[in-house]
Amino acid sequence: MFLETSPRSTTLGLFLSAYFDDKLTEEEYEKILKYEQRDGDREWNLLDLLADFVKNFVSHFDNQEEEDNNDSIATARDIVSLLNRNTEELDGVLNLLDGGYIPPAPGGDLLRDGASVLPTGRNIHALDPYRMPAEGAWIRGQSIAEETIRQHLADNDGAYPETIACTLWGLDTIKTRGESIAIVLALVGAKPVKEGTGRIVRYDLIPLEELNRPRIDILASLSGIFRDSFANVVDLLDDMFERCAIANEPVEMNFVKKHALALSNDGVERPAARLFSNPPGDYGSMVNEVVGSGDWDDAESLGETWKGRNVFSYGRNEGSAEGKSGTARPDVLEKLLTTTDRIVQEIDSVEYGLTDIQEYYANTGALKKAAENRKPIDNATNKRKAVALSVVEAFSSPSESDGNAVPVRNVEDVLRLEYRSKFLNPKWRDAMINQGSGGAYEVSQRMTAMVGWAATASVDNFVFDEAAERYALDEDVAKKLQKANPEAFKNIVRRLLEASGRGMWETDDDTLNKLREMYSDVDDTIEQVR
Repeated sequence: MFLETSPRSTTLGLFLSAYFDDKLTEEEYEKILKYEQRDGDREWNLLDLLADFVKNFVSHFDNQEEEDNNDSIATARDIVSLLNRNTEELDGVLNLLDGGYIPPAPGGDLLRDGASVLPTGRNIHALDPYRMPAEGAWIRGQSIAEETIRQHLADNDGAYPETIACTLWGLDTIKTRGESIAIVLALVGAKPVKEGTGRIVRYDLIPLEELNRPRIDILASLSGIFRDSFANVVDLLDDMFERCAIANEPVEMNFVKKHALALSNDGVERPAARLFSNPPGDYGSMVNEVVGSGDWDDAESLGETWKGRNVFSYGRNEGSAEGKSGTARPDVLEKLLTTTDRIVQEIDSVEYGLTDIQEYYANTGALKKAAENRKPIDNATNKRKAVALSVVEAFSSPSESDGNAVPVRNVEDVLRLEYRSKFLNPKWRDAMINQGSGGAYEVSQRMTAMVGWAATASVDNFVFDEAAERYALDEDVAKKLQKANPEAFKNIVRRLLEASGRGMWETDDDTLNKLREMYSDVDDTIEQVR
């Protein structure tokens, strides 16, 4: 969608399919999509088609319960009406410049939060940080935590993970109303406690006899935005970890206490520190900058870059008398990384996946590598033990195929699916090419991210094979990309050569020679322009 426009037909079609899920059948969607026509100079888009459909084709819902029909039709009408009003941004800007009042409205994700976030053009607000996690987020967070533990037990002969690293990002937290916070609480075995107004005042430990499993220790990796935006949550979590570390419980049932005691015996201060981020006022792991420059030695060094940027602990018990801020605690972080058996990362929206932006591999992927750097080498494989990375789609609903649990998937499966469905999909490629320079840039960025994921996790060889075929060795595509954005095309070829040179991609000499020749040609072209 663009400013002051209604969504395109294809975009809206994908949204409606995701929004209604199984409420409308494939036959009904096909009927909507085929019902395109022109009325004079007016082109019917999917909004018009849906409006016409719910008005004239109600009889086609006869395979559903009448109550479900009415709900779906009413929701469809609301969506049609509100999306047609997505042209109010400029009206709002003009009203604001004229000193007018902009009505407030909640922000959020359309699929997750529903029609309340529409129309655009209003003064959006996020949420009350003193009410996180919200009730829905708390329910989902518990389900995600239990499913994560269940999968770990199944993969590790019934052994519980001692430490799970969880990423807490600001925008994800806003969109999900605190789902990642709920995951942390549920893994530890804690719950939010509310005062009379509904605000959360503390996180209490659930008794072990009610929990029926050990408390999992947590390495909470905070983004700079989360750290700065949700200081109250950081304080409440810090207080909860402090109480957990001194709870009157056996260490075999409380891994927070187990690790805190080990650190305390080594003379380490604040052994219950669990909330780590960048230095005060600073942001980012710098791993994406390092990968972008190509100036790195090996995959292990990317993990150490992440560690060096995330040694600062935050919370109620941190900071100096002059002012609250983080404290560098490398010894505690080292212990947590050493004991980390699994990582949990949420994807908050269908708009961007793991392969679309640099931040996922630069933070979560590099965290995975930092933990693996501290694992013993397996004599059989001569490799360090892998640390599992569980990916949760915050926008997906529990399904029968997943045992009515929120889907939790391994990173390898998610990467494979994303590459097949988007980056290696000819339709996606052609759509990017049609966008000109901007589209070529998007392809280039994803190629860099692919190298980042290959370094910090793993990328199948076929992905590099098909990427080379789709974007470099296809003569017509290569010409279009080079014409649209020579620098972007140069980076595409460069990353393929880099992947081969670093041992991420196995290919034949003929392919490499073609790529080297392409790189030289595009480099000469750029130099001539300069």
